[in-house]
Amino acid sequence: MGISNHQLHQEFPQYRDLIDELRNTNPKFGDKFNQYAELDQEIEGLELRDAPIGDDKLHRLKQKRVQLKDEIYQALVQNGRGT
Repeated sequence: MGISNHQLHQEFPQYRDLIDELRNTNPKFGDKFNQYAELDQEIEGLELRDAPIGDDKLHRLKQKRVQLKDEIYQALVQNGRGT
């Protein structure tokens, strides 16, 4: 299985500046950003080390990452200026 980079600046390059702005000015967004980054690092680490983890648990972690990414995207759209 290939390891993909899911950093938010790469996922949403059109919102690069807005991501940085909201991280620094919106505590709720900052918390979600940090949760996403930590979860992404955990998943990437597990995949790189081929750690002994059940497929179900890895799938749940990835689902949580997708959920956080969706919430972050919605916040970016609402605060809009990307394109």
